[in-house]
Amino acid sequence: MEALNSNEDFAVGCMLSIKTTLGEEFQGQILTFDREDPLDVKKCFLDLNSLLAREDSAIRQAELEAERFGVGVTAEAQSIFDALSKTLPVRWDKTAIVVMNEVRVSSPYLPESVVGGTPAANERVRKVLEFEKKRLQTRYAGQ
Repeated sequence: MEALNSNEDFAVGCMLSIKTTLGEEFQGQILTFDREDPLDVKKCFLDLNSLLAREDSAIRQAELEAERFGVGVTAEAQSIFDALSKTLPVRWDKTAIVVMNEVRVSSPYLPESVVGGTPAANERVRKVLEFEKKRLQTRYAGQ
């Protein structure tokens, strides 16, 4: 039995003799030999804490991505939101776009619809809004 513990292979067809601790002797021929499975499932384990952390992270990421889509807004409003989000922190407040937690852009999402915040922040949002409106008009005019 010591040979089994030292990971030696036994050739099929060889004769084997074993003596027990009680002094009994047994002889036999090796018919098959199965090596130890390197992928023994008893030795494999999953770190559940790591899996739970990955799941929580994926859920949080999915929730953040879902918040980027406005509910009950037009495709144009979503395009404006996406354009603003490339350079500024934005979020939806129902159908209004809130930029930097201080500037609000309400429907019809024109430069005149920008309210709140500092004059510099308002000007930046207006410029992005004007550029996006022009881009959208040229896109739809070409169709």
